[in-house]
Amino acid sequence: MTNSYQQRAEIIQDRFGLKTASYLSAGAAALPHDISERLRVARTQAVANRKTGRLDTAVQVVGAGGSATLGWGGGGFGWWARIGSALPLVVLVVGLLVINSIQNDNRARELAEVDAALLTDELPPAAFADPGFIQFLKTTR
Repeated sequence: MTNSYQQRAEIIQDRFGLKTASYLSAGAAALPHDISERLRVARTQAVANRKTGRLDTAVQVVGAGGSATLGWGGGGFGWWARIGSALPLVVLVVGLLVINSIQNDNRARELAEVDAALLTDELPPAAFADPGFIQFLKTTR
């Protein structure tokens, strides 16, 4: 599919070039000879100096025998660069551990509050396990 997009872009560029050339040619007929001659020379120089290289796509690079890899790169990356690239992962793991411990503390605190409320209440804890008492609570509300 990438190839068809590339071909379509080339066709659009060619059409634009042809339209531009036709407009310039139509306007050049009314110019004096010396100006039209200078434009012809400038046009031939521009065509000779145009960029002929095209951008290589990933398919062309890999198809040519190269390979794309993720690594530490060639030279220039020392220990500080490796530590700097691993630092976000370490911070993420430490953050997750801190969040886990805070949530565990909050759960334990909530359970302790419920236990304290049950034990300090006027009713015995066995009353809450009685199905008749639960039915009584539902009907009185």
